[in-house]
Amino acid sequence: MQNSGDVILGGMFPVHLYTSVPDLSFTSEPQQPTCQGFYVLGFKLVQTMVFAINEINRNSNLLPNVTLGYTVYDNCVNLGIGFRGALSLASGRERQIILDNTCVGNPPVLAIVGDSSSTSSIAVSNILGSYRVPMVSYFATCSCLSDRQKYPSFFRTIPSDAFQVRAMIHILKHFGWTWAGLLISDDDYGLHAARSFQSELSLSGEGCLAYIEVLPWEKNADEFRRIVNVMRKSTARVVIVFAYESRVINLMEEVVRQNLTGLQWMASEAWTAATVLQTPQLMPYLGGTLAIAIRQGEIPGLREFLLQIRPILHHNSSYGNSMVNQFWEFTFQCRFSPAPLGWAEGGGALCTGQEELENVNTEYLDISTLRTEYNVYKAVYALAYSLDDMLRCKPGRGPFSGNSCATLQMLEPWQLVYYLERVNFTTPFGDQVSFDENGDVLPIYDVMNWLWLPDGSTKVQHVGEVKRSAFQGQELILDEEKIFWNFESKKAPRSVCSESCPPGTRMVRKKGEPKCCFDCIPCSEGKVTNKSNSLECTSCPEDFWSNPQRDQCVPKSAEFLSYHDPLGICLTATSLLGTFICAIVLGIFIYHRSTPIIRANNSELSFQLLLSLKLCFLCSLLFIGRPRLWTCQLRHATFGISFVLCVSCILVKTMVVLAVFKASKPGGGASLKWFGAMQQRGTVLVLTSVQAAICTTWLVSSSPVPHKNTQYHNDKIVYECAVGSTVGFAVLLGYIGLLAFLSFLIAFLARNLPDSFNEAKLITISMLIFCAVWVAFVPVYVSSPGNYADAVEVFAILASSFGLLITLFGPKCYIILLRPELNTKKAIMGHVTES
Repeated sequence: MQNSGDVILGGMFPVHLYTSVPDLSFTSEPQQPTCQGFYVLGFKLVQTMVFAINEINRNSNLLPNVTLGYTVYDNCVNLGIGFRGALSLASGRERQIILDNTCVGNPPVLAIVGDSSSTSSIAVSNILGSYRVPMVSYFATCSCLSDRQKYPSFFRTIPSDAFQVRAMIHILKHFGWTWAGLLISDDDYGLHAARSFQSELSLSGEGCLAYIEVLPWEKNADEFRRIVNVMRKSTARVVIVFAYESRVINLMEEVVRQNLTGLQWMASEAWTAATVLQTPQLMPYLGGTLAIAIRQGEIPGLREFLLQIRPILHHNSSYGNSMVNQFWEFTFQCRFSPAPLGWAEGGGALCTGQEELENVNTEYLDISTLRTEYNVYKAVYALAYSLDDMLRCKPGRGPFSGNSCATLQMLEPWQLVYYLERVNFTTPFGDQVSFDENGDVLPIYDVMNWLWLPDGSTKVQHVGEVKRSAFQGQELILDEEKIFWNFESKKAPRSVCSESCPPGTRMVRKKGEPKCCFDCIPCSEGKVTNKSNSLECTSCPEDFWSNPQRDQCVPKSAEFLSYHDPLGICLTATSLLGTFICAIVLGIFIYHRSTPIIRANNSELSFQLLLSLKLCFLCSLLFIGRPRLWTCQLRHATFGISFVLCVSCILVKTMVVLAVFKASKPGGGASLKWFGAMQQRGTVLVLTSVQAAICTTWLVSSSPVPHKNTQYHNDKIVYECAVGSTVGFAVLLGYIGLLAFLSFLIAFLARNLPDSFNEAKLITISMLIFCAVWVAFVPVYVSSPGNYADAVEVFAILASSFGLLITLFGPKCYIILLRPELNTKKAIMGHVTES
């Protein structure tokens, strides 16, 4: 089809679906291939281009004083025919067509609207791109065509498959489908879609492909059987198909034969509107299909224009006339005269040219879903606006060398490419049209749903859209309440290889399988993850530990010898009991201080000893409760000084007993002058001062401090007092042990002195108990963990204190309270008198 004009636009459309290729025997000149199978929708695209050009020619504001013409070729869905037609458009060489009786031949076109398939567009653009002839496709979606180095003059009004792939991944993510199968056609359209899918899924990490299968060109039953078996065995419930409807038809025949149901199909734009698949036989399988569709638009006045078509009744060899007449014959199932042999005899009708299109139910007049037609319309207008911008250029302000402008008389295709790259207009429907740096239009897709109605009829309804804006990026809008799901649950299916790992577990991928297939391993102790599908578990901070669910870190429980624990309560009660007993004994001694048994055993040292024992009992309280700096510093110092004071009193008392005995011997009176009251007090003070000096040095040089120990228990913090200096602690204990050993040694030597109440024996026993307790304390203390070390030390303090209290003061209290007859000087000295 053609029409003259000041500027000629070319067009490539699939008006026929099949090609009859003659036998190439190479023994005679081959015949040209013939096109068969009239395609009404392809012819409708041709008419849409003609309508747009006529509308532009009537518009006084767009391309004033310039008439657009057109030359349109049928590519017959054949690469060779389409390639030859595109070259003819660009070079002007084809069979002669007389135009206006002024020139012979088909003049070159300025730009081409087409081609329909990606493969044809790739082949043609490889050639036309070298000459910068602009080509605006309305249906070629292969992402490979966005390569500006290979295809510098290619543009399209349909989004690239790269965006369609991202749109599908957006839908997969929306419904949580991370496990899907992919079926593709064995051509550029399918292979590049598969490559884009793998790349986008790898980058986004939103899902995996369970399988990728290539649908063969031929109707290979064995291959389709193998592919359907793969789909049946796979756990993926979602199947994405990037193929043309002819391939899907062959696939569905095998799906029906094997009765493969329970799948959620996702259709690429190539077969979204395929009515041949929307049949009662296939809808039990394809019902609920989610499909990506080309943006639907409105073209006012198109239907009226389509109704104006009329056949050419007189014989004319023009292929354009033949195209119209073939449409008429196809629509009304008639033949123009002369009819083929046997047509009339077989009852076939003859076309009159007076048939009414409005009385026929044909897709040709259906303008309810203008998708591909809308892309053709936008492509023609994009070329028209670019040409208009180019012709409005003011001389001296142009974009070309020397600030020149293009002129209608010397127009070059590459000049139009410059303006196409910058075109920007809005259609009457409200869509903005512009091309990015790759020649791609601002992408927008409709999301469709195949609805299976109760009466058995089908409907493809609009349920959302996917678009990309300069400000918000890619955006998916879905009306989920309108979506029909072809499942018993009437809900979206689940399609995952492995269920999400809950918080508290980490993913471990299965060897040799995609990353979406994994096992969930619980986090180890001390590690958590509060996210689903986490690859790693995070270690908790030092003062925290994992809860039983391993999904959050909780503060570690604090452990120390507490006043609220049963052990702490017992030790506290024992300490207070010992203090109370000391107070009672002190009261008894004060009340009976004038009695012989108290006076005979140095009452002042006894009082000091009782006071020091009270300090020993009370100092154990410093070991109970949460360790703090002051308690850590005081506990050992108080303990060391208290016990040195206690042992010093015992040592001095023992020495006094020995001195008194020697003084009773002839010539031994001089020994008492070294153990007078002042000397006794001084000795106790000096011995205690040594321990005070040791404690002071220890606290100044390396003071004990609170310490949070996490070595004993992973989930607990043991609060303890670090001794700071082990040497200081050892010296403190060693000094106490030295004094205790001296007391024991002296008392042991004086144990057999002749006296009815020889205190040396009691001191010997008390020191024996004292030393035994503290000798046993050291290894037990070192091996006891955490708060048990404090409990061991408190126990040693209390045991040794009670040992001293009972052995030294128990017998005296017994005599004072229960045997007062023995509390006389005669009774005490009786043994001496008898001897």
